[in-house]
Amino acid sequence: MNHYLSLLKRHIYARKIGYGLFFVFFLSLWCLDKLFPLPAPGHDSFNVIVVAKDGTPLRAFPDRAHIWRHPIKLDEVSPLYRQSLIEYEDKNFWWHPGINPFSLLRATYQWLRYGHIVSGGSTLTMQVARILDPSPRTMTGKLKQLVRAMQLELHYSKKEILTLYMNFAPMGGVLEGVEAASRAYLGKSANRLTHAEAALLTVLPQLPSVLRPDRYPEKAQLARDKVLRRMEGTWSKTEISDAITEPISALSIREPLLAPLLAQRLKSLYPYKLKIESTINTTDQQIVETLLLDRANILPARISIAAMVMDNRTAEVVAYAGSADFNDRDRFSDVDMVRASRSPGSTLKPFLYAFALDEGLIHSESLLSDTPQSFSGYQPGNFQQNFHGPVSVSEALMKSLNVPAVQVLDQLGSAPFVSMLRRGGLKITFPKGATPNLSVILGGADARLEDMVGAYSSLARKGMAITPRFILSAPIQERRMMSEGAAFIVRDILETGAASGGAVERALRGNNNEHGIAWKTGTSFGFRDAWALGINHQYTVGVWVGRPDGTPNPGFFGANIAAPLLVNIFNALPLEGNFSSSFNPNRVPKTVKQEKICWPSGMRADGENPKKTDQLCPVQRTAWILNGVAPPTFSEGLQSATSRLTYYVDLQTGHRVLPDCSRHPYQQKEVMRWPASLQVWLDGDLRKKSLPPEWDVSCNIHYNDGHAIKIMGVHNDEIIRQSSGGKGGGKLPEAKLELLGANDLENEIYWMLNGQLIKGRGTSQIIQFTYAGRHEITAFDRNGNVDRINVSVQMSGRIPEDLNK
Repeated sequence: MNHYLSLLKRHIYARKIGYGLFFVFFLSLWCLDKLFPLPAPGHDSFNVIVVAKDGTPLRAFPDRAHIWRHPIKLDEVSPLYRQSLIEYEDKNFWWHPGINPFSLLRATYQWLRYGHIVSGGSTLTMQVARILDPSPRTMTGKLKQLVRAMQLELHYSKKEILTLYMNFAPMGGVLEGVEAASRAYLGKSANRLTHAEAALLTVLPQLPSVLRPDRYPEKAQLARDKVLRRMEGTWSKTEISDAITEPISALSIREPLLAPLLAQRLKSLYPYKLKIESTINTTDQQIVETLLLDRANILPARISIAAMVMDNRTAEVVAYAGSADFNDRDRFSDVDMVRASRSPGSTLKPFLYAFALDEGLIHSESLLSDTPQSFSGYQPGNFQQNFHGPVSVSEALMKSLNVPAVQVLDQLGSAPFVSMLRRGGLKITFPKGATPNLSVILGGADARLEDMVGAYSSLARKGMAITPRFILSAPIQERRMMSEGAAFIVRDILETGAASGGAVERALRGNNNEHGIAWKTGTSFGFRDAWALGINHQYTVGVWVGRPDGTPNPGFFGANIAAPLLVNIFNALPLEGNFSSSFNPNRVPKTVKQEKICWPSGMRADGENPKKTDQLCPVQRTAWILNGVAPPTFSEGLQSATSRLTYYVDLQTGHRVLPDCSRHPYQQKEVMRWPASLQVWLDGDLRKKSLPPEWDVSCNIHYNDGHAIKIMGVHNDEIIRQSSGGKGGGKLPEAKLELLGANDLENEIYWMLNGQLIKGRGTSQIIQFTYAGRHEITAFDRNGNVDRINVSVQMSGRIPEDLNK
């Protein structure tokens, strides 16, 4: 009995010792694991990569060692690669504890027998351990690798270990990981590998420098085919034989470089992201970059170009070029002009007219005055340095006339206009200390191309502006810029009004405008910035051309520099069909309808009384009316736009009279008053229909009424003859004119010959006539004071080109 008790005590004691040794062993392992932790790949182990929407790398930023690794998850890799990797490298990967004893014994026996390595004994886990903690290829190094492999199995799951291998396996040169190798050598993602490609990338880490397919395709093919033959039983014989016949065709390693400035921007915005998924469409980006490079090659040095394309439905920026050529430092290649604040020139005018429509100030054919005017001392002029007289809102927008735009802004208010823009998401900035004023509509503020693109999208999106999205995870942000009706009217003017535009725009638009493009150009003061912004049902496109340093470029303006590139981009972009009705540009909103309106009143025409209409509505136009409002023409001074003039006409002489001074029977007439600044610009027939005739001499007391200025030096209806003598038949006939009553006037005096402005702004003028016949001479000032005379010119001989223009 005592013997059995003694044996039991010994057994219990032995078990305690065993448990203690076991505890000490694992405690030692735990301490060693803590003292010598496994090197873990950190955030800096991967390069940051910015990819397009389809996953194509746009630009990669290598790590500190200039190694290219593209992070990828296990389920993002082709199953064919996973199969070939496990089958060829480590069949027992899923069950061994990091080391495979049978493989190690076999490799050791072959090494001892043949004196060199015949087959490797390393598992995938051991290879990962060597990658994370490099060690020399010695016996000590091998033992360290074995320990690290078991350490790996303690800390990571099998899938995590396999993911580490797929991200860090050496692939030749500066490439590491299956995704980086697939992109660099094959030009595709690792999720779309063929059988042959999967086998190639499987064997490449064994001898990455020797088996590089871009340098040694024959060696790479032999190694690949070895892997393919090993796959018998996993892949079908047909798949393997087809893969063996597939030639090795690898690209040269080169840095991806699409949308480089956007990639740099996104890397700065998201510094902790390894893979940034942008909204860029690879095909669209390549199209835009090619077009910009072609255009830059024909432009002077130092000129840069920026362009951005946004999908109107999703707000995704599908193309982004911040400079003309990223490799051309002379063109400020590293300056992103999509983000730069620049003067937008006339590109804000569509918003001005849209806001005025919403405020009930105008309709599409409201009468505006394109004449020399002063707005509290601000005296704008047109880009072409000429004036057109009476114009409609549509004509003013299509011709981008400055004076009518300032006239509308003066009614709307500069501060409200800027507030409306900002409310719609367009960030307008002013110099320090400056406040909104009338010059803002002509470029007297700054805006960014990306914000302008977002704002212009409102013309294609029922008045809703949308903030451009650069990454897929960004939320959609919309703001109401204008009403749906105002957006429709302005877009219709810009899209269908080609006939009212200049020769350049008509040539660009063509006869059909198949893509439904509506656009506006702009040029900043001093020719520093040339803009073109446009929309169709699918895209909003913005183009900027100029020098980033602000140097003027004489002769560069939006219509001849930026607009052709804009149209080329629209024509090259692929269009998709089956758009929803919300993006149908042909659908007229319920708040919009067409009606006949009158000039000069601006109000609806009265179709019931033709005689009255002819007197009070000398000009009829068809206008888009918003919300049923047909507002009157803006008042000028104390004169109401709807005021009427009643006068009497001598039936015998046709002159204006009063009942108490008329010598013959007379007739009462009534007409709508034209704004004083426009009366001088009316043509002969319209003037006769709309303005009272001259006073009859019998009414001397009224003869000079309304003539604050009077042309002297030549009488009305005088005949001017060409002087004789001299070579060529004598001097050109001329008239030396003086303006009576103008000495006290502070405004400039304008002279016109036959309805065309001529040189000179003084009270004295010499006019030379280049052809015989009847001529009309007009003098007027900004206050509407005007005098007009007619002369007849007689001449002989050949007359040179007109010298008055």
